[in-house]
Amino acid sequence: MSEKLPHFAPPAPTARRGRHWKPASFVAFALLSLAALHHGFKRFTCSHAPLSHPEAVERSFSWSEIEPSRTLDWHKCFDKQYDCARLDVPLNWLEPSDAQRAIIAVIRLRATETADYRGAMIFNPGGPGGSGVWALKDHGEHLQTVVGKNHDIISFDPRGIGASVPRIECWDSPQKKQFWDNQEVPVIDAHPGVLYDAFARSIAYSVNCQTTLRDTAILEHSSTASHARDMLEILNQLGQDKLLYWGFSYGTVLGGTFAAMFPDRVGRLVSDGNVDYREWYLGEHINFIRDTDKVMKYFYETCHEAGPLNCAFYQSSPKAIEDRHWKLLDSLRVNPVLLPAGESGPEVPELVTYSKIKRLTSTTLYRPNYFFKPYAEILAALEKGDAQPYYKFVAGGRAPIDSLCLAETVPPSVPLTSGAEGTDDAFPGVLCSDGEPFTDNVTQFEEYAKKVQELSTSAGAVNVLFRISCAGRTVRPVYRFSGPFEANTSFPIMFIANHADNVTPLISARNNSAGFPGSVVLIQNSYGVRRQPLLIRGALYKG
Repeated sequence: MSEKLPHFAPPAPTARRGRHWKPASFVAFALLSLAALHHGFKRFTCSHAPLSHPEAVERSFSWSEIEPSRTLDWHKCFDKQYDCARLDVPLNWLEPSDAQRAIIAVIRLRATETADYRGAMIFNPGGPGGSGVWALKDHGEHLQTVVGKNHDIISFDPRGIGASVPRIECWDSPQKKQFWDNQEVPVIDAHPGVLYDAFARSIAYSVNCQTTLRDTAILEHSSTASHARDMLEILNQLGQDKLLYWGFSYGTVLGGTFAAMFPDRVGRLVSDGNVDYREWYLGEHINFIRDTDKVMKYFYETCHEAGPLNCAFYQSSPKAIEDRHWKLLDSLRVNPVLLPAGESGPEVPELVTYSKIKRLTSTTLYRPNYFFKPYAEILAALEKGDAQPYYKFVAGGRAPIDSLCLAETVPPSVPLTSGAEGTDDAFPGVLCSDGEPFTDNVTQFEEYAKKVQELSTSAGAVNVLFRISCAGRTVRPVYRFSGPFEANTSFPIMFIANHADNVTPLISARNNSAGFPGSVVLIQNSYGVRRQPLLIRGALYKG
């Protein structure tokens, strides 16, 4: 294992004074919304589907129009800009049968420089639960620019997700899903006793999910091992010997699992923003939070450096900004800020609480360059009892309340007709299938929660929900791979990490790299989960 530092160190401190933070854009809000799916930052919307861009909704194309096939039978789709296929695979790869099948939605952006065609690159956007179809439509052209237009770019909705069926939907109507979401408890450090409510709520959710999906058998067949075997089948159907792959976040778990299971089929594999394989499969979930407070500290430092004209939450020192931040949070515990209903506000009055700002803090740390400036403005306004900046920042992800009764139920056996960023019920479905059985009682889980909160005061109370989502799960996977994550791959793996990443820290990349001889860890000297892929183009697929 070796480490290489790219030539894009941060500016010197003198050059950073007078920093101008980037405003939040619509794209930035979409990124916030995706992160929020798994952090409890719920929307008052009327559909069980996660957030989608308006432009992602395609009424002119339906996945149901494509006949499933055991080969990749491509069809023009989405205004004929892409190729789509529905790959028919065994639900149980260990005992394939014609009776139980999974249908995988696959999408391709074709290479435009075919004279020097270099094969298809498959990518996974993360999750688990993220839609590869949505991600390719949203980011495929950019990825193709990075890796070369002589590559096809392919992605897919992993089994249980999006347009793949059967889908992991734990509620038999969007109305029930919404009513459940509206009962969400605060973050666990908001008030005494909340952790016990959250633990009981997780058990209730798990029981309901298993009951709803009992007849589909999808929960027994949703492990990353099954996803990896599906990806191998896609590779086989492409007629391509070696995998070219770029995985982000959870996509690094999928890529690492594939590499450990099928090392001789690995061509170029990029593991970008790493989840610690061993912790993921043990169900421990500790390392992921180790660098979170470094990113929070970066907020205090850069706000101070930006100055009072560019940072609304400015104080005379980073420590003074930190103290001001905690003073506001403590105040919100006791005195939430009222957001009145009206033309410039929500349809019904809303309280901006400690929990909402803690969740907003957690998601803000994903994209410092985009979110720090509006986050500072939100904090400064809340000190004055003004919740309008908060509302304006989050309102783009909300649908009208009256659409609740109009939302249609899409059975798990029917592919979703609209483009969505992912299937949020799939997150615990995959997480809990991969990990060891969850056996903690509430007292044992409380000890885990204390450790996570000690590691991160900024977001630990939010992120304990990752592990608690497995409370009450009794369904176990039929096909589970848990290591070892050690193999000599056909070509060395590249692991990419930021200097300080709030959920996929550098230590995870180093731990993952240790098991793959010849692999390298590329460290980008930046914060959050934002990468600069154009700077590493040559290292990915060239030469």
